[in-house]
Formats: sequence, structure tokens, C-alpha cells
Amino acid sequence: MKTCRGFDHRVQRLNEKQEAKGDYVLYWMQQSQRAEDNHALEYAVLQANRLKRGVVVVFGLTDSYPEANLRHYVFMLEGLKEAQESCLNRGIQMIVRKGSPDDVALKFSRDAVLMVCDRGYLKHQKTWRKNVARKAPCPVIQVESEVVVPVEKVSEKAEYAARTIRPKIHRRLDSYLKKVPMLRVKEKTDHWSNSGLILTDVRTTARELNIDHSVPPVDHLFRGGTARAKLGLNRFLKKKFKLYDVHRNQPQTDEVSYMGMYLHFGQISPLVIAEKIQRTGAGFGQQKAAFIEELIVRRELAINFVNYSPSYASYDGVPLWARKTLKDHQKDKRPYRYSRRKLESAETHDPYWNAAMQEMVHTGYMHNYMRMYWGKKIIEWSPTPESAFKVALGLNNKYFIDGRDPNSYTGVAWLFGLHDRPWGERSIFGKVRYMAASGLERKCDIQGYVQKVEERIKSASTGHG
Repeated sequence: MKTCRGFDHRVQRLNEKQEAKGDYVLYWMQQSQRAEDNHALEYAVLQANRLKRGVVVVFGLTDSYPEANLRHYVFMLEGLKEAQESCLNRGIQMIVRKGSPDDVALKFSRDAVLMVCDRGYLKHQKTWRKNVARKAPCPVIQVESEVVVPVEKVSEKAEYAARTIRPKIHRRLDSYLKKVPMLRVKEKTDHWSNSGLILTDVRTTARELNIDHSVPPVDHLFRGGTARAKLGLNRFLKKKFKLYDVHRNQPQTDEVSYMGMYLHFGQISPLVIAEKIQRTGAGFGQQKAAFIEELIVRRELAINFVNYSPSYASYDGVPLWARKTLKDHQKDKRPYRYSRRKLESAETHDPYWNAAMQEMVHTGYMHNYMRMYWGKKIIEWSPTPESAFKVALGLNNKYFIDGRDPNSYTGVAWLFGLHDRPWGERSIFGKVRYMAASGLERKCDIQGYVQKVEERIKSASTGHG
């Protein structure tokens, strides 16, 4: 099969079936929910042009995605609506059909010459792709589009920490910091007219799904879609980037990009973000280094973890040394204990923690520095580390727009010692890193953070978010 520059080491055949006598090349969109800067989509266009066929894009909208709720679905549907419109402008038909993603993909594969899919790293995403590859009547080709450096090209095992994966990524970084070319679509498609969901009103579409409606959308603050992602990125670079390296651990400030939620749904390519960061010009060396560390090294370390660690979603995924030391201190006296209900309601004695929980509940976001403090306190206030892990991950996945992805699972496991080292031994935590309120008071304007959260919630409640 023909390939071209920009797809190097990103293409993987998932079966060995022969090209069928189909009407189109099918792109099964699942993780990379965008119509531009998408290696999988462009590879589908490349193959369609070779075969003198059009491209059909299909997305299976399941109402049983693990732990997803109305907040997640509205943000996702806003992005899918834009992707559908963008595909149409390129002469590509994109159909959103209700059903299990693998079942929907298989239905449309019956009339396809071949199928292209993007790549996901979570267990259920891998299961979907294996099922499709086994049952589809045509070749299924996976194209990786959600990392800068392809996973297996960085490492073939779970890495111990950022310090072990960092040099492996940087050795290859220049080779992969290249945008995928947008190809001209030679054959237009209209095979499935009036087929699939109409996404003109995403709120109505979401309300009609059989999903958890208890967590409201936050589209008064954050709206989904590639255009919104690019607008937010440009605003960040223009107004906030110059202070990023100084303020990125200062939660009372707002010098953050908010790109995590867009990356989670594949609404923007990490390559696009990296390229824009690299083009910010001279005088921003420290800012660039700090941002690239988070965007590529830390994010791809998280993907490495879930890809190579089958127990990433459970306490068993925490390193053995950390589990042992936490077990040794399980019976230590805990001055405070809170149930999940109390935590979820932000009813603790700690005003800093309460502010962080309220930021999560009301905005779908929490400053990364506060995420660490928030999670460490759940360990301190829970009867066992196992119960703390369950509560932290459950709340994380319920309220964050970017919950339920590699960064989420890795971030929660980090609280318990993943990708970290043993520290000085202390009560409850043993040798696992500890964070104290006094540390917040010393390192940042924590009262300013509390006030910021209060103002943001008040603004949102009056409709001026």
C-alpha cells in the first residue's frame, strides 16, 4: 500500500485480509475526533485517491461509554458536529450512528474496500479494534495520530519515570515534529444520504441518550471542537505564554492552556500544539521547554503507562514498593476521615481542598497543582489506600472533562507513588510523597486561588462564565 512522508511508523495493519470490491474507503473515527491534522483521516484519503474511491467517515456513538456522563457527551458532540461540517466541506461524508463503536464500524465495513482506524490506548478501545479487525471483510489499518512520537518507537515497555522516558523521546522528537499533509479529496462521497444522527442541536441529542444526566455540561465555560481548541491555544500563546514557566504551578493565576480537554477527545493534534509552541520565537526558551515537557514527555509517559500496564485502572497498577509502605501504615491514626459523599459535597475542614473540589464539580477543570494536593488529601482522609484510590479515580472520571484517559489513570496512580521515588517515611503515607496545606501557603497565593474559584462559580451561576 502506498504511503508518504508524515505517516512513518504510524501505520499498522491489524489483519491480513485482501482489499474488497467496495464502494469507498472507510475511516472509522473513534479517538481522533477532528477533520484536520489527523493522520488516520489523511491516510484514508491517500488510499481512496489511489483506489479512485471516495472516503466515508463513521463514528459510533455509544451511550454506554465507561463512566461518561452528560458533561462529557455535550463537549464531545460539539466537536463531532464541527468535524462533520468540516468533512462535508472537503467532500467527505461523515456519519454519526448510534451504537457500539465496533458494531457501527463493522456495519459500514461491508461496502468498504478497506478500513482505516485511529488508535486508542485504553483496554476497551483495544478490544473494539481487535474485534473489528477479526470480523471486518476487508483490511483494517490503524494509524496513530494522538502522540507526537509513536509509542513503540519510544519504548517497548512500561517506563519507570519521566527521567527514563525523556531522553528516548527527545532523541526522536525532531523526526516526528512534522504536521501531516492535508490531501485533496479526488472523489466525493454521498453513499449514505440522510443516514445517522443530525447534530444541529447537541444538547437535544445528548438528552436523548441513555446516559448519566446527573453531571451538567459546562459549556458556559468550555465548548468542544477544533475551532475552539485553536482559538484557546492562540489566546494562550498571545496573552499567557510569556509567564507559563513562572506561573504554571501557581493555581491563583490563569496562565494555563486548557488544552487537556481538547486533547482528551482528539479535537486538536498534539503536533499542532507543539508546532505552534516551537514557533513562538526567540526569548521563550524556558517557557517552551516547560510546555513541551508537559505536552509531550509527561503526556506520552502516561500513554506509555496505560499501553503497557494492564492494571492501570486499579490499585494493583501502583508500584509494589508504594503499596507495601502504604500497607505498613494502613493502621496509622487518621485525624480526619471523610466519606465519598462528604468529599463530593466539599464538606471538609480544609478550605483549600474544598475550593479544589468545587472547581472540579462546577467547571470540569482543576489546576494541575491543586490536583496533586486534592488527591494526596484523599489518601490521608481514607481508611485504606485501596478505598482512597477508588474514590480519587471515581471523582476524577466523573467531573473532569478530560477524565477517563491515560493522563487521568496515570495522575491518580502518581498520587500513590507511580513514576515517583520513595521519600522520607512518615505517618499514613509511609515513603510515598506527602503534601501539606502549609506547603500551599508557602509556595503560592492559596487564598487567591480560593477567591478565584468562588468568583468563577458565581460568574457561572449568573450566566456570565
